[in-house]
Amino acid sequence: MNDLLDLYWTFVKIGSVTFGGGYAMLPILERELAEKRHWTTMDDLRDYFSIGQCTPGIIALNVSTFIGEKRHGVKGALAATVGFLTAPVLLILLIAMFLTNFAQLEIIQHAFAGIRVCVCVLIVQAVLRLWKKSVVDAPSLVIYLAVFLLNVMSFFLPVRIPAAVLVILSGVAGVLISSCRYRKAQEGGEAK
Repeated sequence: MNDLLDLYWTFVKIGSVTFGGGYAMLPILERELAEKRHWTTMDDLRDYFSIGQCTPGIIALNVSTFIGEKRHGVKGALAATVGFLTAPVLLILLIAMFLTNFAQLEIIQHAFAGIRVCVCVLIVQAVLRLWKKSVVDAPSLVIYLAVFLLNVMSFFLPVRIPAAVLVILSGVAGVLISSCRYRKAQEGGEAK
């Protein structure tokens, strides 16, 4: 029971600083879950992010559910998920009650401007960390460039390419590249 409470409170703390979405959260999740608590590895966390990107919902919430399930099964998944949602739901309720009264105040507008800048920095930091661990060879660089170009070009096309399609195509490309490498390694081993 103490482990479930620890899981819950950890994700309450993480959820209370969830600004800017999943990628902005990556450094916080890495520090809290992989470095400090050792509940997961950096590689597993990146895998959870990849899966969380492909599944419906908020990436960081999906990651909390995966971590909770890994730690304590369904009960852990529920504890982590509810913990992650507690602070944002309470904060949203408070904001909804009072925002209309304060939204036009100059200090509130400046606070939101500052938060947006901070979120941009957190996202850049997450991108750099993901880049270092993800783009490790020529094929991964080719996949990155192809997805980047398709994403940028979709702004000029009459129909945007959905992110889910790009993720699926990238996964297929990764499997194909891995299969080719495996086949070449097998052929090289048989030739000896």
